[in-house]
Amino acid sequence: MTQITPQALQQWLTDSGRKPPVLLDVREPWEYRTCRIEGSMLAPINTIPARVQDLDPETETVVICHHGVRSYQVGLFLERNGFSNLYNLKGGVNAWADQVEPTMPRY
Repeated sequence: MTQITPQALQQWLTDSGRKPPVLLDVREPWEYRTCRIEGSMLAPINTIPARVQDLDPETETVVICHHGVRSYQVGLFLERNGFSNLYNLKGGVNAWADQVEPTMPRY
């Protein structure tokens, strides 16, 4: 699993020559309703074991949470289940708000 900074993720998402990654947000629904990165998919951490078969292990996937801790744990779980193209958003959605989208609501 690779750590990716908010700035690097923003560049990736705006690069028309590169296929966008799956943005897997593992926070709770109330957190996701409060703020989220555009295009992200909600999959609360406790649902990941049951949903792992719905995800493509070959697709580049960025795992997101509030500060980057839960997403890192999910990334490790996915690695153990055959995923190899994983990125953890360093600092989570909180760092995204600080560095990329300062008008994003915070909690």
